[in-house]
Amino acid sequence: MYRDIATKLVNAIQDGQFETKLPTEAQLMERFHASRNTIRKAIDLVYQQGLLRRVQGSGYYITNIQLRHKTVVNLSARSLYNSNLHPRDLESQVLTFDTVKSNTTFSRQYGIPTDEELYRVTRLRYWHDQLYCLEKAYYLRSVVPYLSPEAVNSSIWDFLSEAYGIGVANSDDYLSLARLTKEEALLMDLEEGATYMALDSANYYKNNGLLNFSHTIFVYPDLALYFHTTNLANN
Repeated sequence: MYRDIATKLVNAIQDGQFETKLPTEAQLMERFHASRNTIRKAIDLVYQQGLLRRVQGSGYYITNIQLRHKTVVNLSARSLYNSNLHPRDLESQVLTFDTVKSNTTFSRQYGIPTDEELYRVTRLRYWHDQLYCLEKAYYLRSVVPYLSPEAVNSSIWDFLSEAYGIGVANSDDYLSLARLTKEEALLMDLEEGATYMALDSANYYKNNGLLNFSHTIFVYPDLALYFHTTNLANN
């Protein structure tokens, strides 16, 4: 339950419902009909994502990670029940939605059988009417038997949470500078060989089972990355 509450808190922060600080624990207990211990565990999850700062005796304040006019991708927010990597109100243009079989490259890289059936989703995603990224993602049908067209056009992660009760428990993320292939350049109407930031992700649900993997190329101008690191060692 505390993971669901943490996700709702993150969404509320992203939507601007809490502009300065979180409500008190008592107010959150009433809001979510949860115990103090559950609320504290949920707040701790959100804190671990770098979205809050704790002020002794005053409460939890919202961390302003926006850097001037830049769009910030919070790569720390990857372990909540849903994936919170992208802004919540992206619009999608679906280019491909079909099923394919895993190839030898996927099998070697992700440890899945070569005949594993996958949903393949290729989308152009837009932020404020401007191209944000090209995303090519694959979802294991052994984990996700059905993926609706409505979800592909909006939020796949919300669908997975509501339909199957699953989300990202942990992930492996690899950032690189990648040159656009001819196909990628054509899809985005950009110059072949141009260099952009790329993110390759493998997302896992409970018990470290592979849920999906993806390749995303970010082309939005003035994009910034945010990482939050917590030192658990005693000083």
